[in-house]
Amino acid sequence: MAQKINPLGFRLGVTQNDRSHWFAQQRNYSKDLREDQKIRTCIENYVRTHIKSSSNYGGIARVEIRRKIDLIQVKIYIGFPNLLLIEGRGQGIEKLRNDVLNMLDSVDRKLHIAIEKVAKPYRKPNILAEYIALQLEKRVPFRKTMKKAIELAEREEVEGIQIQIAGHLDGKEIARVEWDRGGRVPLQTIRARIDYCYYPVQTIYGVLGIKIWILEE
Repeated sequence: MAQKINPLGFRLGVTQNDRSHWFAQQRNYSKDLREDQKIRTCIENYVRTHIKSSSNYGGIARVEIRRKIDLIQVKIYIGFPNLLLIEGRGQGIEKLRNDVLNMLDSVDRKLHIAIEKVAKPYRKPNILAEYIALQLEKRVPFRKTMKKAIELAEREEVEGIQIQIAGHLDGKEIARVEWDRGGRVPLQTIRARIDYCYYPVQTIYGVLGIKIWILEE
């Protein structure tokens, strides 16, 4: 029965902060929550479709959203901003802003998008998960992929990392769960600064689920 809770929600207010900062009346809460999800999905889709090279990936670490009365502030933490968004003197950001505005229900509010580069991208589980997903789509053996991802994270001097991949691995008929770990990952310690992500990837064998836990310093 253990380890069923989301590690980020488990540590919220202790070592983790909210990724959406706003207040809404009860009647508007669900609408704003769905809007946040749409904004994040739109940004992720834009990044995937505007990557210049097929060997690269977006590298979005997280997206923070702050709301005011007539303003939505979006801050994108990205590992490799020079690949797609910083092009033509900010035209990439303006194009992304227009896509998000067209997706939103209301046209009365303003939208401000800022981009911040992550100093050590492979310390972020979302970026590592994108790397693993790209390798699995290319049919690279999953064990080799996990070991390479752990090696990339250890180069960034993380305290510990655990990777789990579930599904029809290597095209086997019976689905299974495989995992690997480097360093220590104390999942039951609330004070431990653990970052986590879940990332599904579509392969020719079916959908695989990637989970990554990273213990920060």
